[in-house]
Amino acid sequence: MKKVFALILAAAMTAMVLSGCGGQEAVQSSNGKTTLNVYNWGQYIADGSDDSLDIIAAFEEKYPHIDINYSTFDSNEIMYSKLSNGGITVDVIFPSDYMVARLIEEGMLLEINYDNIPNYQYIDEEFRNTAYDPENRYSVPYTWGTVGIIYNSNYVDEEDVTGWELLWNEKYNDKILMFDNSRDAFGIAALLQGYDINTTDEAELVACAEALAEQKPYVQQYVMDQIYDLMENEEAWIAPYYAGDYAIMAEENEALEFYLPQEQGFNLFIDAMCIPTCCQEKEAAELFINFLCDPEIAAANMDWVGYGVPLSEAKNYMDPETVEDPVAYPSDEALANGTSYDYLPPEITRHVESLFMKVRIS
Repeated sequence: MKKVFALILAAAMTAMVLSGCGGQEAVQSSNGKTTLNVYNWGQYIADGSDDSLDIIAAFEEKYPHIDINYSTFDSNEIMYSKLSNGGITVDVIFPSDYMVARLIEEGMLLEINYDNIPNYQYIDEEFRNTAYDPENRYSVPYTWGTVGIIYNSNYVDEEDVTGWELLWNEKYNDKILMFDNSRDAFGIAALLQGYDINTTDEAELVACAEALAEQKPYVQQYVMDQIYDLMENEEAWIAPYYAGDYAIMAEENEALEFYLPQEQGFNLFIDAMCIPTCCQEKEAAELFINFLCDPEIAAANMDWVGYGVPLSEAKNYMDPETVEDPVAYPSDEALANGTSYDYLPPEITRHVESLFMKVRIS
């Protein structure tokens, strides 16, 4: 499938506009082509390695007048911070469901012209009219998946793999990793204690912070993309993370296993493609989104990425082993206790971020 993501484009395609989100003039690369700035998660697009399709190269071959400048983030919060602070100007972004809702609420997304995205017809009905974008005005689904626990079966006793409490097991002191973003960390702490994953109750939020503080002595590092090397090289043995990324790590280390805490519940998410208000090349952005929704392109992409594809038509072109993988495509029964993150009021979001920061620096 894939190795650690290292998509670095040629110098002519790497100049990122460093002005804030606003109405700047269109950017052209040195060869006179249109530059499309794409801002995505790391490890999240097929790059040609391991015999995969190079999605960026395939798009540029189909649309030779467009050069893609591709950069990555490793959490929704980092992406949001860069956009809201005016640190970058980008044309296509890939936020998760709750972040899409926040960006809509704060007027940071442009409405999509679906005349330019005919491949939207292939998006499954269950991924339309979502709670975060009920009228499908601002987003097109890219992937979906779950959050569970990745552990090394060479070092972790199976009898200990019973739920989220594994992340608090002092037996594995200094071999546990934890999310370095407040939403996922607090979501897990809430599930551990039987709370709603979207709780806004002050007492419950404080209890989540206290649980995370109790966990901290056992945590080796708070991570995002750093998890790959740490788990593959067995520097750490236990970590919560996204199911799609487990496939990458398991290819490099066969001792790694994935556990979905079905009884306690887990986060079930959708990541989407959106166009921020600082976009300079909207039609090119919609061409790119449409390209990624082509069933054959989506199939080649998700065969490599390892996440769930939101268009069933693509499964006809995918490796059957991928489609039948219960980690990437859990059964309806397994998904029954999955819950999406809701958009939380800004004051709650800031409060959670502040509580998590205190845990981190204490």
